[in-house]
Amino acid sequence: MPIQKKRISPRQKMINLMYLVLLAMLALNVSSDVLNGFSLVSDGLNKSTQNANKVNQGIYADFDKQMKSNPAKVKTWYDKAQYVKSISDSLYNLADELKIAIVKESDGKDGNVEDIKNREDLEASTQVMLSPTKGRGKELYTRINSYREQIVGMLTDPEKQEVISSNLNTEVPLKGQLLGKNWQEYMFENMPTAAAVTLLTKLQNDVRHAESEVLHTLINNVDVKDVRVNLLEAYVIPNSQTVVQGGRFSAQIFMAAVDTTQRPTIYVGGKQIQSEKGIYETVCNSTGDFTLNGYIEMLDGSGETVRRDFSQKYTVVAPSATVSADIMNVLYAGYDNPMSVSVPGVPRNQISCTMTGGSLTPKGDGHFIARPSNPGDNAVITVHAQHDGRSQEMGKFTFRVRKLPDPKPFIAYTDANGAEEHFDGGGLSKQVLVNTDGIGAAIDDGLLNIAFQVLGFETVFYDAMGNAVPYKSNGAHFSDQQKGQIRGLARNKRFYITNVQAKGPDGIERTLSGAMEVIIK
Repeated sequence: MPIQKKRISPRQKMINLMYLVLLAMLALNVSSDVLNGFSLVSDGLNKSTQNANKVNQGIYADFDKQMKSNPAKVKTWYDKAQYVKSISDSLYNLADELKIAIVKESDGKDGNVEDIKNREDLEASTQVMLSPTKGRGKELYTRINSYREQIVGMLTDPEKQEVISSNLNTEVPLKGQLLGKNWQEYMFENMPTAAAVTLLTKLQNDVRHAESEVLHTLINNVDVKDVRVNLLEAYVIPNSQTVVQGGRFSAQIFMAAVDTTQRPTIYVGGKQIQSEKGIYETVCNSTGDFTLNGYIEMLDGSGETVRRDFSQKYTVVAPSATVSADIMNVLYAGYDNPMSVSVPGVPRNQISCTMTGGSLTPKGDGHFIARPSNPGDNAVITVHAQHDGRSQEMGKFTFRVRKLPDPKPFIAYTDANGAEEHFDGGGLSKQVLVNTDGIGAAIDDGLLNIAFQVLGFETVFYDAMGNAVPYKSNGAHFSDQQKGQIRGLARNKRFYITNVQAKGPDGIERTLSGAMEVIIK
């Protein structure tokens, strides 16, 4: 008799399907035991970091004490220790800031690093560290590399250098290289919140231990400079080895480990100098290379005369000019670069300049406007000064010519007080957006303040299926389609402004990299 199969009810089919989905979700989730393990590791690292910090604070206190008792001896090492503290605290605080940002992204604005709720969240670290518009992984990568190079450079022990280099290593393992990932992607992409916080805690621990190694080296070096003298030598210390014609050459001549109860006798050119502090001076009336020769005599402990010869070369040069760019050590093609020109001892109204590869316009009182033509070329500025009724060339100065850097796009609007504001990303009210004609672009970095002409741009919106939909602008203005899309966005929805095309005063058209994220508020 054949076996009849029992028919499965629709309800049972649904239960079976949900069970399969649950199994799949469990397979994807990180074990709570593993997440608890991260918390235990993080707690252990925090305790280790606190212990290292106590040791470091003790060394800083020792430095403060020694600095008060003997500043002349300790200051060099004290200043280095303060610099180590500054760069260590800076990287440590950055890691702390990133931990807080990841936890708040995971648990909300009230998130607490000491009590993480959504430890298994895989999106928080990815958003904070790898977001295309405001991800901070690249910043952390750069800061770690800079810190490692500076700290290792302060150590002389190869083993300590190797340990610190290994602890602060940012090389991507072979597995990550095969996947085409950079360091920040390898470390933080799809990383549970608990694991990401633990990684940053380990970095803080490594920073404090690296700081400790350098501090121990510095505190030990305080006494390294104490020399037990068994050899006497003569020394000459000039204020400068290069003297301008008509200026004064000044040098201090002394014997190392001089007994303060008796002064040595100093002879230059066979004549004794009458300076208790060993200062020798002579007026330099001609240019060229010269040598200061002489000897020092003093009595040793047995009353015998000790003589040491000395020799010091110095150079006397003719007066020279100084040309500096008021902005930086480059000139920008197609742009009015302000310049300052001076010649020691020459009034500014008696200075003239010429430039190759562009134009140089005088503005009075030693100021000029340089406008070079071609990026990549060198601009040579030649300075002349009127001296004794004739024009004398004072020097040639070569500057590299570059094109203007790319500007930054922005949306200009007027705030409640009537002041103009420049929005370059983040949250902005829909009312402000719909009342804004378009976007602008400018370089405004504290040195340059240059407006660019926007030729066009794109806005990228995302439809209900998550597909990116681009819309082109009407020159620098939002098109009707773009305005319509903006009006249709709900609060906390976002879109992106990309492919901004701009032209600067140099006439060069360029497409700006990156994207401006706009969140509707």
